[in-house]
Amino acid sequence: MSGDPLYKGFLGTWVLIPSTCDYEQSEPPVEGTYRIEETAEGLAFHMAWTDGAGERHTASFSGVPDGRPRPFAGGELADALSVTAVSARELNSSAFFRGEELMVAQRQLDDSGQAMRVIQLVRLPDGTSPRNISVYRRQELN
Repeated sequence: MSGDPLYKGFLGTWVLIPSTCDYEQSEPPVEGTYRIEETAEGLAFHMAWTDGAGERHTASFSGVPDGRPRPFAGGELADALSVTAVSARELNSSAFFRGEELMVAQRQLDDSGQAMRVIQLVRLPDGTSPRNISVYRRQELN
């Protein structure tokens, strides 16, 4: 199995464990899913969550897991995005605007490969870097 890509363990659908959320920016979701899939171009990330008011949200992006920033249509928030398969247990992405890294998402698998911790860090103009942490469990296949 040495031919498997480093990110293989991250592929699939993950379900948020709400009690694990430790958010320094915004309110944590009350439920959510995180799906990572392989595409012809690289990896696609799909997030869906429900906030405390019961409102549903979704977000998706994709990238090539080679660590190189590539153009990204993120408006005034991001103009480039990189995805880096650091190891079999760490998969990161970074968003850049005008060459400056403004947002980092670090995904870490536990020893069992059945839980994924997501740490999101945002670099704000005032110099602060609030961090949101959440843990997801691998969704069982039916």
